[in-house]
Amino acid sequence: MNPTETLTQTTKNIEAAFAGESMANRKYLYFAKMARELGNAEVAALFENIANQETGHAFAHLQLLYPKQGMTVEKLLELARDGELYESNQMYPDFERIALEEGDAAAVAEFQEQAAESREHASIFQKAAQRFKALRKVEALHAAEYDELLQKLRSAS
Repeated sequence: MNPTETLTQTTKNIEAAFAGESMANRKYLYFAKMARELGNAEVAALFENIANQETGHAFAHLQLLYPKQGMTVEKLLELARDGELYESNQMYPDFERIALEEGDAAAVAEFQEQAAESREHASIFQKAAQRFKALRKVEALHAAEYDELLQKLRSAS
């Protein structure tokens, strides 16, 4: 979703549901890791099983937010880049400012690190989008060459 577009309450609710399911997935995987470290593989497996189910729920919400029709590889890369730019340019700096005000040095360091990684991810997605655009142009040239040759063959016969 574009952060500047007006969202319906239903869309906001779907985004919140996606966030909740995604958070549950990650939290349960973390709990599984801790349970395993504490020596209980059975409880770890339980958390992993439920985490996988939470992923299914999150994907169902994403299908509503980003329906397959109208999606292209280029659009996916742009959406990913934009999300990372939001994190690095707005979200984490805002979180860092608040953590500074509250004197939470560990959170400040975490937010700074995550902002830097988000900038790196945005750059990776941007470069991939540029490569994709270049590849598409090359493929179009090849297709035009093939079409020209095909027309010559048809004209000759």
